[in-house]
Amino acid sequence: VTMGVLSCMKYLMFIFNVLVFAGGTCLAGMGVWVVVDPTGFQDIVAARAVLSAGAWLLLAVGIALSLLGFLGCCGALRRSR
Repeated sequence: VTMGVLSCMKYLMFIFNVLVFAGGTCLAGMGVWVVVDPTGFQDIVAARAVLSAGAWLLLAVGIALSLLGFLGCCGALRRSR
């Protein structure tokens, strides 16, 4: 395989992982917003325990995706498996 293809794959993997990181950060931000905002979602979330658990799940999934995207970016730049 030529060097140009490997370089292109490296940058495509980096871009994909940046998108995963950005999506995870957005999910984590929305999870924090739903959990913390006393005037917006708190009335809706406090009414049902399932929605409160969903907000915490959204936060946890967002943090996990952000971590996965960040480590994927580091691995793509270092060409680590």
